[in-house]
Amino acid sequence: MKKLIETIRNIFRIEELRNRIIYTLLLILVYRLGSFVVMPGINPHLIADSDLTAQTSEGLLGLLNMFSGGAFGNASIFALGVMPYISASIVLQLLGIMIPYFQKLHKEGESGRRKMNQWTRYLTILILAIQGPAYLANLHVQLPEEAFLLKGFSFNLFATLVMIGGTMFVMWLGERITDRGIGNGISLIIMIGIVARLPYALSAEIGTRMSAGVGGLPMLIVEFIVLFVIFALTIALVQGTRKIPVQFAKRVVGNKQYGGVRQFIPLKVNAANVMPIIFAQALMMFPLLFARFDATRGVAATFSDVKGFWYNAVFALLIIIFTYFYTTVIVNATQMSEDMKKNDGFIPGVKPGRATAEYIDSVMSRITLPGAIFLAIIGILPALAMIAGVNNQFAQFYGGTSLLIMVGVVLDTLQQIESYLLMRHYDGLTKTGRLKGR
Repeated sequence: MKKLIETIRNIFRIEELRNRIIYTLLLILVYRLGSFVVMPGINPHLIADSDLTAQTSEGLLGLLNMFSGGAFGNASIFALGVMPYISASIVLQLLGIMIPYFQKLHKEGESGRRKMNQWTRYLTILILAIQGPAYLANLHVQLPEEAFLLKGFSFNLFATLVMIGGTMFVMWLGERITDRGIGNGISLIIMIGIVARLPYALSAEIGTRMSAGVGGLPMLIVEFIVLFVIFALTIALVQGTRKIPVQFAKRVVGNKQYGGVRQFIPLKVNAANVMPIIFAQALMMFPLLFARFDATRGVAATFSDVKGFWYNAVFALLIIIFTYFYTTVIVNATQMSEDMKKNDGFIPGVKPGRATAEYIDSVMSRITLPGAIFLAIIGILPALAMIAGVNNQFAQFYGGTSLLIMVGVVLDTLQQIESYLLMRHYDGLTKTGRLKGR
């Protein structure tokens, strides 16, 4: 405890770090306040008791509501959050595989990154222009007619522009946190939205357990212990790496010696991070489109039951498949081999060039399998928690995207803070070693 207090003091002794933390907290406060600002033209008093609240308490819409920190269920100006931006980023990552123009941008360094960011913003606006009217159409179904103070096409157009502006403002907040705050702005905003729902979920779970005949305090303690173990195992997954040794050739130029050192390539066990779960969840929504047809209504019902065996079996299989797919996308063994060859580096016992690429690819395939299986287990843990009697909202913290995002962002943020401490010759956040982010 004494070391923790001393570490906190050291953090606030560093003026630059202190200013960055305060700046980040102020922007997060602005984001949280905006999540409660209801769109103009809607009566906020008629939202709490509407079907919208029940609709956003579980399922995919419940997940979107969690990512937006409750803004989705509040009909807020930030209702769509940063998810359209995330969707646009994923699309452009996939386009980078197929379209030479985007491949070239990835290799152009800082100038290419700026152009990619600009394309991401354009695509985000396009996605918002589609999702905005869809969200408003759902509001017209879920809210009573008297909740709308304004009606017609003019209201829909105005509200869509407000939501586009709201999401772009949230993106700007994220960029400011990245540039002038403690970094990882967009990820930090998503995590804050998830954590903001934790008190509501926790109070609902405590209320359920403390009611007569539902387990009481002992069951609640068991749930917290299980949650702690899951967090520890998830941290191990996020930080797990396989180090491949790389030897650099020794060169003598004049009186100086260059190279001749051994370094390591850290291949992550979970290189794909949370993306496979997001892809799998999106794909699991397709059967619901056929719920209106009699011939496919049974299949749609099967895949709408998040606690069902077939839903979770297919969901886990899709996560494993997408883990291999996305890992192949982001880990380019051929490019890594070429970069090593250009810098006179080689893996001991492996020939440079194609043999090196095949070796890296084989190692990556072997470590991806346990990572993919563990990721699939994390993906279905919320359903298992619901089956065990955990409240639907609190169960989302037992696994899935929410757990991985929280763990990853917290580790990255702590790593940023630790780097400032070490630069000023203070002790790090841990007694031994250093924190590793994603």
